[in-house]
Amino acid sequence: MATMASALASKPSFFDTHKTSFNGQPISPAVRRRRQATRSAKPNGSPISMSSASSPPGYDLNQFRFAPIKESIVSREMTRRYMTDMITYADTDVVVVGAGSAGLSCAYELSKNPSVRVAIIEQSVSPGGGAWLGGQLFSAMVVRKPAHLFLDELGLEYDEQDNYVVIKHAALFTSTIMSKLLARPNVKLFNAVAAEDLIVKGGRVAGVVTNWALVSMNHDTQSCMDPNVMEAKVVVSSCGHDGPFGATGVKRLKSIGMIDSVPGMKALDMNTAEDAIVRLTREIVPGMIVTGMEVAEIDGAPRMGPTFGAMMISGQKAAHIALQSLGLANNVGSIHPEMVLAAVDDAEILDA
Repeated sequence: MATMASALASKPSFFDTHKTSFNGQPISPAVRRRRQATRSAKPNGSPISMSSASSPPGYDLNQFRFAPIKESIVSREMTRRYMTDMITYADTDVVVVGAGSAGLSCAYELSKNPSVRVAIIEQSVSPGGGAWLGGQLFSAMVVRKPAHLFLDELGLEYDEQDNYVVIKHAALFTSTIMSKLLARPNVKLFNAVAAEDLIVKGGRVAGVVTNWALVSMNHDTQSCMDPNVMEAKVVVSSCGHDGPFGATGVKRLKSIGMIDSVPGMKALDMNTAEDAIVRLTREIVPGMIVTGMEVAEIDGAPRMGPTFGAMMISGQKAAHIALQSLGLANNVGSIHPEMVLAAVDDAEILDA
């Protein structure tokens, strides 16, 4: 994957940040002047204190008053925009199920193409999966090289070591990629929404069955609460390793007979695991790509522990496989990759 990561880093971004913003609209001269003034005002690169007396907030904190508003206006604004999004993404290009580090990286890479509409389904209220912290609830995030090239693209600072880099706090990665991703007009995150099932037509995955996550967790406490649906040309399953909502994509494929087994991930081996996760990221059945730790569940690959580079690059690779499936420019080649169905032989994993 070093070759793919290097290629991605060496090519100009789909959006030239000096000419356009993420949504393809020109950055206004006023915004550009403010950014340049901010950079030039920093002495020797030191940060400017936002509470400095030389930069007042622009309003009187002692006599602050909000503009008046009717409560019904707030309700209408939220409802109208959300319902419009539901209508817009009821039939979309790509649905990414799971907004952990792999899912977010996949959606980020996919949405560089403004013609691709991306819906992200996340069962939790707070997207990010386990990428808000490092291992054992510690703060730092370790990323092995050359995945640091992806961090460079995001503009993240890190402490560089010989073979890896360390981000001060994992939340910096998650908050940064979300802020850039969700600003794009061709992306919608539906959090607190669960993917309860798959839509399958003619042997091809054609979308997901959705419901509010709280409803999904309480089907056994109420009478029938039917779901909704979201059709898609491609579904990317990024549901993580086994758990209450984990590996649900591949487990459902097994239960309906589209794959033979889901052996579960093996014991920890960082070096083998990260290479295997990226290499085995693929379209496992027509219309459905698996990325991130869900790959380990379907292939019996080792768990990687508290390193995150494979999640990012696996997500990137899944995005390019999806672009290939959509017939768009991609970095995995013009020929469809050979489909490797679960479960992969142990020897193939160990050779990763």
